[in-house]
Amino acid sequence: MFALVDANSFYCSAEQVFRPEWRNRPIIVLSNNDGMIVAANRQATEAGIPRFKPYFQIKKQCEEKGVIALSSNYELYSDLSSKMMEVIGRFAPEQHIYSIDESFLSFKRSFPAIPCLRSHANQLRKAVWKECRLPVCVGMGTTLTLAKVANHAAKKFAGYHGVCVLDNEQERLNALHLLSVEEVWGIGRKLSERMHQMGIHTALQLTNMPIGLVRKNFNVEVERIVLELNGTPCKSWDVARADKKQIFSTRSMGNRITDLDALQQALAKHAAIASQKARKQGSLCKTLLCFASNSPHDDKPVNGRATHHFAYPTADVNHITSVVTHIAKELFHSDVRYYKVGVGLLDLLDGRHEQFDLLNPAPNNNQLMTIFDKINHKYGTDTLFLGAQGINTQWGMKREMLTPQYTTKWKDIPKIRC
Repeated sequence: MFALVDANSFYCSAEQVFRPEWRNRPIIVLSNNDGMIVAANRQATEAGIPRFKPYFQIKKQCEEKGVIALSSNYELYSDLSSKMMEVIGRFAPEQHIYSIDESFLSFKRSFPAIPCLRSHANQLRKAVWKECRLPVCVGMGTTLTLAKVANHAAKKFAGYHGVCVLDNEQERLNALHLLSVEEVWGIGRKLSERMHQMGIHTALQLTNMPIGLVRKNFNVEVERIVLELNGTPCKSWDVARADKKQIFSTRSMGNRITDLDALQQALAKHAAIASQKARKQGSLCKTLLCFASNSPHDDKPVNGRATHHFAYPTADVNHITSVVTHIAKELFHSDVRYYKVGVGLLDLLDGRHEQFDLLNPAPNNNQLMTIFDKINHKYGTDTLFLGAQGINTQWGMKREMLTPQYTTKWKDIPKIRC
């Protein structure tokens, strides 16, 4: 049996942890530079606030309906996610963190066996709420895909009260009947459109499709999905989250960049973010891409790009940043007001099988990078950083509605007055 534990409107719920007076009030969270709505809780959705809409277009509507609009507080979300995952991990012998707010659990090696899965799931929800003040839903099924289905049912369908356990045939059929085919994990928009044309509108109808017909009309991945919906395990942790083949870090600037130093600092910052992601998944980079552009709405749009091929694959932030700062000189033009910059790591290799070379003049300093990442993980992002990123940057992301970073900044730690 597998379980998927998912936080409800995680960004919005995280904002309510230290502001209990905001509970049961409509909240939205905005993207970088306060541009677009990326998260909205149930109350905001019921008030008619859509996600993925530019904030300036519906700002007046939000104000009229008393919707609380907030900038993305990534530092807070990351720290609360770590604490939540630690609590969730205590409830099963195996855990796989799927995303910032989702975690799979496996009960295959549970000993002694859990007598009541529903009771166990409710205890998990209570523990997360008590220790983290975050609401979660729990879905359980005999496969990873069925656990996803159960989690969706626990969150969206009436009567489940945050917990859905598909431990018998009738429960499985009921959940699949209620779930539309486009909501099935792994079925995207194009696939769902084809299925609608074939008369398949629910997950149950997809499940009842003969496996030979599935193989003929779609691909092997859809075949696996159908088998999983029917209770046959086909996916594992590695399949559920494969390593990325390319890693990008890019962002629009809060203030335009007009000088070389600022462009070098911004690109160095993105080099640090991208290289950290590569090290986290154990990858090394063979090709580096840097780009810098002004707005496409400017009179003369400029889109500068430059690539660099490493003689020896690397994920060392020192090496990558050194290359990036030199590339910045090629991209910079004094008459361009840069609006968007970024770094991409291409041609990634598995760093676990790195081939060392005696002729390499600057081998990867893995020990230094391990310490560098551990300190930043323990004490917060950019506790340690390269001086090339700059200290008092003026081009940083615009976050005019940012809440305090309650758990990662000393000055923002909540004060209790008795």
